[in-house]
Amino acid sequence: MRDSLNLLSGKRKYLSGALLLTFISLICVAFRMAGSRDFDIARREVLLRRIGHEVLLQSGDSTSRVLPVKKVSGNEYQVSFENAFTFQPDSLVNITRRLLAKDPLADKYVVNVVNCSDASVTYGYAISQANKDDIIACLGRKQPTGCYRINIKFEPTGIITTKDGYFLGSLSLLAFVGFVFLGTGSKKALPGSPELPDLSDLPESLDTDTITLGAITFDAEARKLMMNGNSIELTKTETRVLLIFALSPNEIIERSRLQKEIWEDDGVIVGRSLDMFISKLRKKLEVDPDVKIVVIRGKGYKLAIGA
Repeated sequence: MRDSLNLLSGKRKYLSGALLLTFISLICVAFRMAGSRDFDIARREVLLRRIGHEVLLQSGDSTSRVLPVKKVSGNEYQVSFENAFTFQPDSLVNITRRLLAKDPLADKYVVNVVNCSDASVTYGYAISQANKDDIIACLGRKQPTGCYRINIKFEPTGIITTKDGYFLGSLSLLAFVGFVFLGTGSKKALPGSPELPDLSDLPESLDTDTITLGAITFDAEARKLMMNGNSIELTKTETRVLLIFALSPNEIIERSRLQKEIWEDDGVIVGRSLDMFISKLRKKLEVDPDVKIVVIRGKGYKLAIGA
């Protein structure tokens, strides 16, 4: 009898300790989620400025400012610009989709380009990360130069909070079940439950970001250019040369810098090699007449993007 009471007392102490540890774990996870969400929202504003920056570059403007991002409402932001500009709907859709894919809270959003004068909507579209509810129209219709603002409205974060609630509830149940099975010394899985996969040998995710150059999409990781469903393969050196230009569009790149960054690591610098690769890249970029590598006499080269 005494042994039974001691056993019962021990189980009660164990369960009390397990519940206390579970409660502490849930509090830690909840604070971590809240902090992570605050960080993601702050990071979102940086992504929105990046969108404005790339939109101006696509219009051929590399000097005017992107004005401070404004929070219009709880889940709507506005990107404004210092000067008038033009834009292509195709490029705008590609830029926002690529950059906002890095925002974990941006499951769905609506983009409206409005006129500064009367706030009328010039162009708009809706994006879903699942790609099932996208609403995109009027692609290929270049917009006239004007004063525009870009309004981006995200799906309310309340849905995210609900998902977090389900997650916390599930975590509580899993933690309790885990404590029970650890306490009994059982190392076996629940009857009928599938074995967990071994994730240790999965490859690390690669950075597959692409760069939009006019109507061309440049995938440096895959070494290719893509436009209208067609792709053009690039060599390793062609990719390295184009990447330097793509990271500084409409800016002069000195010839000596290109030679140094591409060939000096190999211990050899050959002047004519650069001319050859520039010539090959020019031919491959001819699919979009608005994207050209031009010679700046006495200085170097420039990747000119614009009308």
